[in-house]
Amino acid sequence: MALQIPSLLLSAAVVVLMVLSSPGTEGGDSEKQPNVVISLSRTEALNHHNTLVCSVTDFYPAKIKVRWFRNGQEETVGVSSTQLIRNGDWTFQVLVMLEMTPRRGEVYTCHVEHPSLKSPITVEWRAQSESAWSKMLSGIGGCVLGVIFLGLGLFIRHRSQKGPRGPPPAGLLQ
Repeated sequence: MALQIPSLLLSAAVVVLMVLSSPGTEGGDSEKQPNVVISLSRTEALNHHNTLVCSVTDFYPAKIKVRWFRNGQEETVGVSSTQLIRNGDWTFQVLVMLEMTPRRGEVYTCHVEHPSLKSPITVEWRAQSESAWSKMLSGIGGCVLGVIFLGLGLFIRHRSQKGPRGPPPAGLLQ
């Protein structure tokens, strides 16, 4: 059964998905909380068009509501979704995408409401500049080099404290 969405509704920020089935065909009355992960479709620099993907997986029952926010404001343009996917173990998954152009300092939030949750799950993604990444990598590289040089210095010091290693005195081995 394909999910038919008029093109006008594709820009709606609220994506509500539900699978209708006959009683007893789903996995009973138990509920399973969704796992929520945000990823960027392309690893490009800031200020370039991109797509954030909110992967909502392994939830039961099928009824779920997923919304996107940017800096606390609900996004209503550029939101699209896959149809609800059955995993084969009675759980479901869905991908909800947001077309956007990331700018430094912006915070995007995927907001998920599901019957198994006492309160909604919110997962944040923050736009970071290339310089932030390069600073982080430089810091990690500096720490690694520091540990290497510290270890090398301690090794040399330890060897020099043992004293000279020369041939044993001639009279002791006979």
